[in-house]
Amino acid sequence: MSTIAPSAARPHLRPLALLVRFQSLLGLVLVLLGGVLFSPHRHGRILFLAADNVANIVRSISETGILALGMTFVIIAGGIDLSVGAVLGLSSVLTAALLVNDGWTLASTLPLVLLVAVVFGLLQGVLSTRLRIQAFIVTLAGLQAARGLALIASDNNFINITYGDGPGRAPPGFALLGERLFGDTFPVATLVFVILAILAAFLLNRTRYGRYVFAVGGNERAARLSGIPVQWVRISVYGLSGLCAGVAGIVHAGQFSFGSPNDGSGYELNAIAAVVIGGTDLFGGAGSMIGTIAGAVMLGALANILQLNDVSAAMQLLATGAIIVLAAGLQTVVGRDAGSR
Repeated sequence: MSTIAPSAARPHLRPLALLVRFQSLLGLVLVLLGGVLFSPHRHGRILFLAADNVANIVRSISETGILALGMTFVIIAGGIDLSVGAVLGLSSVLTAALLVNDGWTLASTLPLVLLVAVVFGLLQGVLSTRLRIQAFIVTLAGLQAARGLALIASDNNFINITYGDGPGRAPPGFALLGERLFGDTFPVATLVFVILAILAAFLLNRTRYGRYVFAVGGNERAARLSGIPVQWVRISVYGLSGLCAGVAGIVHAGQFSFGSPNDGSGYELNAIAAVVIGGTDLFGGAGSMIGTIAGAVMLGALANILQLNDVSAAMQLLATGAIIVLAAGLQTVVGRDAGSR
C-alpha cells in the first residue's frame, strides 16, 4: 500500500503553515496599517504616528517585552512560567526598599535584586524538574510566594522613590530609567529591552545552549540520548526567566519611581500572549525570538490604537484574547512541526 505524504494529502495546510511561520510579522503589519487607517487626526496629523504616541507604545511594551524574552526560552524548552509578573513586583519592591529604606547604593542593590530573581527562578526549575511536578503548578505556587515575599519586604506598603542625597532618598542616577533619549522620544526602558532582545536572540540562535533548548523541547528522550544535560537545560531556562523578571522589576521601579507588592499583576499573561502570537509552539521545540519581539510590539500597538479610539478596556481584553486563541488555533491545526523555527 502506497503512503501519501502529509503535505500531499493535505495541500490546503501549506498556506496555513506559511501563515503560522510568519504570523507575528504579518499580524504586526496589519495592526500598524490599521493604526494608520483608523487613527484619529489632530491638526492634520495622524495621532498614531505622532512621536509622543510612538514613544508611549514602545515604553508600554518594554517591561512585558523583557518578560517575554525569558518566557520564550521556557516555552521552547517545553515549560511555562506563571510567576514572572509576581517576581517583577518582588524585584521592584526590593529595589525601592533597599535604595530608599536601607540606603543601599546602586552597585549593591541591583546585583542583589537580580540574584534573588534568578535564584527564585532556578528553585522553581529544580522543583519542576527534579520532583517532576507540573511547571504550571510550581510556577502558580511561585506566583503566590513571590507576592507574599513582596508584601513582607514592603510591609504591605507602597514605597515611593525620591531622589537626592541623604537618608530616605535614592541615588539620582536611578532616575535615568524613567528618562527619554534622542530628543525626548526614545525611552531608556526601551533601550534596555532592545539590548536584552539582541542578547537573547544571539543566545537562542547562535549558541550551543540555544540548540540544547530547542532539542530538549522538541524531543526530550532524543536529547538525553544525544548527551544533552536535559535537567540542567530545563532548570536553567527558569533561571533566565527569573533574570528577565528581575530586570523588568528594576526597570518598572525606575520608570514609575515606586515599588508596590501589586506591581506586575497580570503581566505574565501578556508575556505568554506575546510569545504565542510570536509563533512559539506551546508544546515546545519551536519558536523565534524575533517573533516574540514582533508579538510584543503588536500587542502594544493594538492596545494603543484601541485606546486612541476610546474603545473600552473590556473590548481591548476581548480583542487580545481573540488574537491569542486564533494564534494558538492555527498552531494546533497546522501541527507543531509547521510552527516557526
